[in-house]
Amino acid sequence: MQIARIIGRATSTVKHPSLGGWRLLIAQPLGAKGQFDGPPQLTIDALGAGMGAEVMISSDGAYVRQLVGSNQTPIRWVVIGLVDEELRVES
Repeated sequence: MQIARIIGRATSTVKHPSLGGWRLLIAQPLGAKGQFDGPPQLTIDALGAGMGAEVMISSDGAYVRQLVGSNQTPIRWVVIGLVDEELRVES
């Protein structure tokens, strides 16, 4: 699980069958102090995260496969939560 910021949206004319109906977002993982931490990741989202939103993403393969209903899905990352800015503690 990692905190990330949504920096874009991905579109595709042809998707793997397991990705039909899913929103594809580009999430930039963030470090403890909000700095970029690694390359952006392609995620699926069912929570409605918008551009610039801070989210929690997970690469739990078993959860992703269960969520999309396929053991052959190519997706690895999924948005599992939205960060509440009002409750965020700055270090």
